[in-house]
Amino acid sequence: MDLPINPGLLIALIVVIIGILIIAKGLVIVRQSEVMVIERLGSFNRLLESGINIIIPFIEQPRAITMIRYQKRGEEYFPITTNEARIDRRETVMDFPGQPVVTTDNVTVRINGALYYQIIDPRRAVYEIENMSQAVEVLAKTTLRSVVGKMELDKLFESRAEVNNEIQAAMEEPASKWGVKISRVEVQDIAMPEEVETAMRLQMAAERKRRATVTEAEGEKAAAIAKAQGQRESAILNAQGDKESAILRAQGEQESIKLVLSAIGDSDEHKRTVVGYLLGQSYIKALPTMAQDGERVFVPYESSALLGSMGMFREMAGSPEDTVAKHLRDSERQSGFRSGIVGGAASS
Repeated sequence: MDLPINPGLLIALIVVIIGILIIAKGLVIVRQSEVMVIERLGSFNRLLESGINIIIPFIEQPRAITMIRYQKRGEEYFPITTNEARIDRRETVMDFPGQPVVTTDNVTVRINGALYYQIIDPRRAVYEIENMSQAVEVLAKTTLRSVVGKMELDKLFESRAEVNNEIQAAMEEPASKWGVKISRVEVQDIAMPEEVETAMRLQMAAERKRRATVTEAEGEKAAAIAKAQGQRESAILNAQGDKESAILRAQGEQESIKLVLSAIGDSDEHKRTVVGYLLGQSYIKALPTMAQDGERVFVPYESSALLGSMGMFREMAGSPEDTVAKHLRDSERQSGFRSGIVGGAASS
């Protein structure tokens, strides 16, 4: 059976459907850290922040922003262009392909860099520049060539942080006009020609060898200085010991002479006799040593006089040792005490 269609009910149903579509189209939910640029009849109207927002369908429309991102497949980078109505305010990284750069010493290197930026003013990012991401990329590449082109290759490897800071400082002013903040720029990789890389390896090996040689020479120098200082201190100590030993021997001989003179008398004739006897003893002790290195020994003329003095001394008083011992024994009997010096003087 055909049911009669009420025109009023059909119109109401159409109105309800259109209302639902309008509400669904006009209700916009913006997520956190995102923003939308809304145009009313083709001109800027407002920004939609995070939360629930309502727009007038067909009258108000979001303005999209063009973004370029690179996707790496193997060793190649492929650009992907998208039109996004929702503008992301978070910090974004742009890893653009490596760029050939010529240094001041005419070496062509390929530099791969990464750029970190953030959209601060979405309105400027949409209306002040036609393609914001492409403009930032081109600005980064040209600034990189300008900064690196002022440096030599060795300086470039030593000053990566300086290069990053200079690129960032050069990009801040033009990027701020587009509502973009350049957070930082990083030089990731520097690729050199094979012959330059080989030459740098040889240079590095030679530099390390030179440092090793210098270090070894400094060690040998320090060891030689320490050895010389040790020998010097040892010689000083030996000289001091010889000096003290000579002084003690001289003092002993002096005491011995005093004892002999006190035993036989201290007249001039007795003094000369004792001195001649002691010198003769020194000659006799030195004769075996003098005869060790040769077959002939030359005895000075004065030695005969000394030997004669020794004979005279023996004729007069026997020997100095006997005279000293006799004198000490007489002194001991007179004083009535014993002394351990008598035995020492007699044995010497």
